[in-house]
Amino acid sequence: MLPALLAAILLVSLYYFSSGGWKTTSTKKNFCLPKRVSFIGNLHQLGHPLHISLCKLSKEHGPLILLHLGRTPTVVVSSAELAHEFMRTHDLCFANRPRLKVSKFLLYDGKDLPFAPYGEYWRQVKKLCITQLLGSKMVESFAPLRAREVTHLLRSISSVAADRGVISLEAFNLFTNAVMCNAVLGTSVSDERKKLLAEMIHANSVYFAQLFAEDYFPALWWLDALLGLEGKLRKHFKRWDALLDMMIEEHVGSSQEGGACFLDVLLDIQKNDSSTSNICLTKEHIKALLLVMIAAGTDTSFAVLDWTMSELVRNPNLMRKTQEEIRIIANGEATVREEHLSKMHYLKAVIKEVLRLHPPSPLLAPREAIRDCQIHGYEIPRKTRVLINAWAISRDRESWENPEEFRPERFLECPIDYKGNNFEYTPFGAGRRMCPGMQFATATIELVLANVLCFFDWKLPDGLREDDMDMTEGEGITCLRKQRLLLVPVPAKLK
Repeated sequence: MLPALLAAILLVSLYYFSSGGWKTTSTKKNFCLPKRVSFIGNLHQLGHPLHISLCKLSKEHGPLILLHLGRTPTVVVSSAELAHEFMRTHDLCFANRPRLKVSKFLLYDGKDLPFAPYGEYWRQVKKLCITQLLGSKMVESFAPLRAREVTHLLRSISSVAADRGVISLEAFNLFTNAVMCNAVLGTSVSDERKKLLAEMIHANSVYFAQLFAEDYFPALWWLDALLGLEGKLRKHFKRWDALLDMMIEEHVGSSQEGGACFLDVLLDIQKNDSSTSNICLTKEHIKALLLVMIAAGTDTSFAVLDWTMSELVRNPNLMRKTQEEIRIIANGEATVREEHLSKMHYLKAVIKEVLRLHPPSPLLAPREAIRDCQIHGYEIPRKTRVLINAWAISRDRESWENPEEFRPERFLECPIDYKGNNFEYTPFGAGRRMCPGMQFATATIELVLANVLCFFDWKLPDGLREDDMDMTEGEGITCLRKQRLLLVPVPAKLK
């Protein structure tokens, strides 16, 4: 591997010098440019986690900086005021997505929703996903599904508690996967498949955070193959492709009870070749949409659940306060029902504070300028990549008092929400490319938290203290804790 890497560096160097160096675009106002090194630009300044290293650069150079990542000019936005410019004032100009190597492979070259190029296909698919899966009416229709899966989760936790055992919060990951798969496929999946999906979804997150030469030096796409990165990505994609084929074949060959599910709608559009949605779907389109709905709906919701339990365990007083509210409103009923949730203001504040401190996608999905645009006197050329650092913005002292503290009370009697209108707080993004799964995710997260906090007290395994918890973030574009949480559930003594 080392000889190949040295050869790659030599070839990149030759490419840089033969291309005449960097081509710069004249601007009406000069960007603050962190010092770059020859052909790699600012790539050497990127660290892990990426959102934290970009936050450090922004603190040094300002809330709007231009990085040269290889041959890809990238603007990093780290303030609420500037986020408003990119996601509201000039939202249309920055509504496109860059064509990344991972999305080209895993998402069938942009045939999904989140990474599809801006245009008619994206508009029609977004409409389809909202009306058939993610919109408020559909989210409401999935209430029995959520209640059923919560009941299964409570039973499994009760079994562990009866043996005075320890539970991994991976159980929450399997729960979110079960809800999403059932909503998308119209049927339950086996525990074995849920575990396989959890593993592959996490691998997706890691691959999307991987640096591929093709994304920064387009002419050197072959370096990824030389270094073995493309081979690993192809192998991972083939696993997904085979699994998605199997899911579709199983669905077509089975008799489904009840109404049509999301997959049924997609297959019907493919079969009829036209519909009221005005789009034509191939099997690759269907697989791309299945993959992204299942993966995005599982990973991000689990991240919020994991961080919420972690923060509450670290703050026992806030845990008790949350549980007291839930238990009073539940009033001794066998389960917490969805109609109870509207009254649980402190629980909602806890979730909002977790989304502020630990947004599941700390760097919102990258945008790309459709045309030349001027913002605050800066000329931003077409094809410039844009990264909105939601993590840095939600910890900005200009917008938040004591931003590093976990303090849910800040959201009580506070008009700030995560629906895309408050740019100091955009865990789901904003504008045209805002995450359409917000309602689906929050409905699932609120219900499961209300139930597990109502019927169980939670403590760390013997020998561990709150101060010992490692809150380091793991690898991947989804912000998960590096160290998975183990907890001891104790049945609550309810009055």
